[in-house]
Amino acid sequence: MGLDAVPLGRTGLRVTELAFGTWRFGRENDAGEVEVGEQRAHELLDAYADAGGRFLDTADMYGGGRAERYIGDWLADRDREDYVVASKVYWPTREGPNGRGLNRKHLRDSVDSILDRLDTDYVDLLYVHRWDDETPAEEFMRTLDEFVRDGKVHYLGASTFEPNAWKVAKANEIAKREGYEPFTVAQPRFNAVNREVVGNYLDMCRDYGIGVVPWSPLAGGFLTGKYSRGEAPPEGTRGATDQQFVDSYLTESNFDALDAVEAVADEVGASPAQVSLAWLLHHDQVVAPITGARTPEQLAENVAAADVELTAAQFERIADAK
Repeated sequence: MGLDAVPLGRTGLRVTELAFGTWRFGRENDAGEVEVGEQRAHELLDAYADAGGRFLDTADMYGGGRAERYIGDWLADRDREDYVVASKVYWPTREGPNGRGLNRKHLRDSVDSILDRLDTDYVDLLYVHRWDDETPAEEFMRTLDEFVRDGKVHYLGASTFEPNAWKVAKANEIAKREGYEPFTVAQPRFNAVNREVVGNYLDMCRDYGIGVVPWSPLAGGFLTGKYSRGEAPPEGTRGATDQQFVDSYLTESNFDALDAVEAVADEVGASPAQVSLAWLLHHDQVVAPITGARTPEQLAENVAAADVELTAAQFERIADAK
């Protein structure tokens, strides 16, 4: 079965129920090796498209701009209108004091550079990657609105603002007052163990009609089931080399949630990763979790999560386990 199309909040746009995240594209590891080069990136994009995937998520700083170039080269042989492409702005992409943030100079330079790397006339969805306390919200909302009016951007989103719901609300109230384009999509971290958005943030999104497109749906690999309570992390995993990951994820309460995920996985005949993705897919506010992969095999496993059916009781058991 292929991936289905679902509404992107109240925009009227429809996207694939699983987005494909490209943060690994062109990314260099500590040894200076590219994690996913262009050939592998195109293989992954081919596999995603073959499964019916049409919702691509990237950012201007992924791989130092290489991720967008890989996507642009891949799209050159396809019908651009078939794909919904999202990118992000905020982080530095060039040296200099004005090379970051949401000031008008950086935003205009960044959007033009995004379009150049993607070799396209527009991006369907532009996220602000972070809030900028140094730039008045009135300024960056006006500049973002200009991009929409000029046809360079279709819709606006806010990424990684959790748990600061008030910042998105403030921006949208400015947009409402001034007649600017509002944020209609949010991209917070949300999964079976990271629940910061539950409560005020999701309530804000519901009130403003904002679609939720979560990143890190597998909690950095914790929800794949590769870690076991009371045992040393397997060699080669983040848990074996990253103490911050250990402190953040290898906790008793997180393992309680993982126990629930693994129990449900046994019941439905799926992997813990698939159940974790399916749990988000069953959430009434989630549009499309952003799944990434290093190999086509990993991508195929993740895509298969769209076919995993959870009962209301199974959904609640996972929800109540954290």
